[in-house]
Amino acid sequence: MKLTTILTGYFKLDGGAMFGVVPRRIWQKMNPPDADNMCTWAMRALLVETADRRILIDTGIGNKQDEKFRAHFLPDQTGLLFSSLQQAGYAPEDVTDVFLTHLHFDHCGGALWKDETTGEIAPTFPNAIYWTNEPHYRWATAPNAREKASFLAENFQPLHALGQLRFVEVRPDVELFPGFRVRFAYGHTEAMMLPMLDTGRRTVVYCADLMPSRWHIALPYVMAYDVRPLLTLEEKAQLLAEAAQQGYVLFLEHDPGAEAALVAVQPDGRMATSQVGTLKDLL
Repeated sequence: MKLTTILTGYFKLDGGAMFGVVPRRIWQKMNPPDADNMCTWAMRALLVETADRRILIDTGIGNKQDEKFRAHFLPDQTGLLFSSLQQAGYAPEDVTDVFLTHLHFDHCGGALWKDETTGEIAPTFPNAIYWTNEPHYRWATAPNAREKASFLAENFQPLHALGQLRFVEVRPDVELFPGFRVRFAYGHTEAMMLPMLDTGRRTVVYCADLMPSRWHIALPYVMAYDVRPLLTLEEKAQLLAEAAQQGYVLFLEHDPGAEAALVAVQPDGRMATSQVGTLKDLL
């Protein structure tokens, strides 16, 4: 199994929303905000190559939304999805599977792309099967008021209509492909999927929005976006205990500077990062 980081661009989110109950005077030292209290975050996908598959985990924000939407989130360099893939040696047509951890716009928006000349919208990866799961798809297509702005039907419903969308079976540690297991988490949103990737050296966990950055490894750092924040705390604690014991590499989708982290139990019993850096270095 070969893993390659695919940077899809950057966007901005409110610092208070991203850091939850943590006071600004603390988090502003970590990710300094602009004058509008907005912090810059990465959208970092991951290409998983096996003997017969090229699986892309998440797709970034895409290019379909209007100027009003863009004014809220200020997406930048979204075309990096294609250049990053090209640097890895592939074209969109070469991707066999697109695994969507969940259907919030910053994770699945790049699943379909708008032709800037014709305005036509089509699957970005025409030969790929796209993966979600049925409980989450139902949740996204009839969203609650809290998440409604995050689930944009144009990002995923066309895939279902075209027959390119498949559902992962929801059961503990289901193995979707050899060496590619899936863990389900329910704190951030319903049935978010975390890939657990057996590289033959270390297990890499694609943390999605359970722990979007190195700073969110600390237990109190829970996003205000989470629908079940106390459950997020439990899910983080369980995964972090395993990661410290088993030496998992945590892949950080939104961290603006660090791709991945290792964790360890500190003398006072807290869990903290022991090393951060590129995925290649930590593997």
